[in-house]
Amino acid sequence: MFEIKTYPDFSWSLSRHKTLMHCARQYAHQYYTSHNGWLRDASESSKQAYRLKNLTNLEMFFGSVVHDLIEEVIDHYLNTGILLNENELTEQVRTRLNKGFIDSTRRYRSWLERPKKTTMFHELYYGQTSKLPVEKVEKIKHRLHTTVHHFLTSKTMQELAFNEHIEFLEAEKFRILEVGKLKVFVVLDLLYKDHHHNKWIIVDWKTGKKSDEDPYQLALYVLYLLQEYNIPDLNHIIIRNEYLLEGEAVEHQLDEVTLEKVQELIGTSVEWMTSYLSDPSQNKPLPIERFEQTSNTRACQYCNFYELCYS
Repeated sequence: MFEIKTYPDFSWSLSRHKTLMHCARQYAHQYYTSHNGWLRDASESSKQAYRLKNLTNLEMFFGSVVHDLIEEVIDHYLNTGILLNENELTEQVRTRLNKGFIDSTRRYRSWLERPKKTTMFHELYYGQTSKLPVEKVEKIKHRLHTTVHHFLTSKTMQELAFNEHIEFLEAEKFRILEVGKLKVFVVLDLLYKDHHHNKWIIVDWKTGKKSDEDPYQLALYVLYLLQEYNIPDLNHIIIRNEYLLEGEAVEHQLDEVTLEKVQELIGTSVEWMTSYLSDPSQNKPLPIERFEQTSNTRACQYCNFYELCYS
């Protein structure tokens, strides 16, 4: 049963850690000020923060559209054996992108009332015009054709299509990893088992460029897999990044040292997060003034919560 709480439950994720590293004030708005902002009787500050939390930008929206479509395509293929062609998939992505643009330019009132159900682009909300930047639009057009083509020709899709020993296990589900008494959230894009080689394969679809944080995310996936499926040997786990821009599949096998390092990172990060709490037992934050703003003010213009700091 859903319970309304004054303060949110505490949990850890890599995205939460990265937000705090970027700006403590942004972290406060993302995880505390916006809490309960979806309720009708919430304070105006919580409602505003919740709306801003749900802003997206063109690159992020494109990535989420592609991820959603990939999940649907794989599910449909596994159930029917039918795979849409490149033109059909490209058109579906384009249709969803256009809907996001229509939401952002014509459904402002709907976004105010239901920000999680209505798309609003950061570029349009904070922009001076009702048009998206031309250079961004051109970049997304290029990514659209490239990512769809590389998805259909990816190593993962080839295995799903032609390897009869594959067992699909799960995809795009929020999972909770227990690290001590701490809840750590992970989302696996795709997980399946190759029974012929006795391998569990985790696939992470990437619509952007390679990142230095990728190995940390992969280690979290492995920790989840070890805990959930009781796999005795790390050598039975393959983690694959499918970089759809480059059309490159990069596989990793992590060792115990790497897993220990990511657990140390979680511990250190939690201590840092806890230092911003006045009552850790309730996850009650300190006053907003105690969450310092980033010194990199150039980055502020790209933050969802810009108007809370500079209005």
